[in-house]
Amino acid sequence: MSDETGRGAARRAFLDENGWSGIAPQAFPGDASTRRYFRVRDGERVAILMDAPSASETSICPPEASPQERRRLGYNALARLAGNNVAAFAGLAEALTQRGFSAPRIHACDLEQGLALIEDLGDGLYARLIPERAEEAPLYAAAVDALAALYRSSFPRVFGWRDGGEWTVLDYDLPAQQAEADLFLDWYVARRVGRDLDDQARADWAGLWEEALSVTDRHRPGLVLRDFHAENLIWLPGRIETARIGLLDFQDALFGHPAYDLVSLIEDARRDVAPDLAKPLKDRFFEKARLTDRAGFEAAYAAIAAQRNAKILGIFVRLAERDAKPRYLDLLPRVARHFERDLSHPAMAGLKRWVEAYAPSVLEEAKR
Repeated sequence: MSDETGRGAARRAFLDENGWSGIAPQAFPGDASTRRYFRVRDGERVAILMDAPSASETSICPPEASPQERRRLGYNALARLAGNNVAAFAGLAEALTQRGFSAPRIHACDLEQGLALIEDLGDGLYARLIPERAEEAPLYAAAVDALAALYRSSFPRVFGWRDGGEWTVLDYDLPAQQAEADLFLDWYVARRVGRDLDDQARADWAGLWEEALSVTDRHRPGLVLRDFHAENLIWLPGRIETARIGLLDFQDALFGHPAYDLVSLIEDARRDVAPDLAKPLKDRFFEKARLTDRAGFEAAYAAIAAQRNAKILGIFVRLAERDAKPRYLDLLPRVARHFERDLSHPAMAGLKRWVEAYAPSVLEEAKR
């Protein structure tokens, strides 16, 4: 029996056990993760089946693990990713909905099998609505309001799912941020640029990130969803206030700087956000999140944005070369443009010099 045949049988058994016997699930197109999603429909009744096989991911991070232990466990532990952990998704979803946010409600879970039946929030993805008929500015303003409300909300460290299973949300610490930034070296520089870096160059890179990211300590951390962008936001106009924003793909959440998800939204790897929206959106978030120290916020925003875009440049090359998904190479110029702009902030001068010395072709990529 192939793995997919086995997963298909597991999905059918799960649906049978939860009142969806005989319903054929319809697959959504694949994305960058190893999770799969299916819509199940029975007349007026509709739900989403999430298939997240845990065996397809490396080990998660034990809460007390040292950086050395995390490194031995693999990338997911080092970067503090939940991977395909349904308990993380279910626990976070329930905590978000309890606070008035529109995460999908959980109808049923099989934590061991990595399967869940969740609320279908519809087809109103930002990424689809904006090109077709919706105005960009009000949708992004509403998303920023939801982010600010998320930052003002309090969340526990340990999230429990009512039918068993717990998930501990950890800090977005320097080892996690460095592991992500290093994807730029290991994939973009090594494979796209074709350059082998010596130990000194890598040590300089790490030291520069430690210095640049030190400014993120100036603001209280909040819950960071880590993938807050137009492909993961659903417009729900029938709901009110922050509940109008449907949230997807939040199981990797950590406690981190409030600018992180704002960066994800504005510096979207998959679509161009209108350039004249960036400053008003940052102004709106800063005010509604009730932040202080605007200069410190701007420096933190630039550092976080550069780190995130360095990571994405590496991930997209990895997806193309390791996972045979070449379409991600088409997105590199946009991400490179974001990266170049982030490096222009004075706080990023050292990293800009490093890039000019060791990976100048990324700046050429930005011109494509």
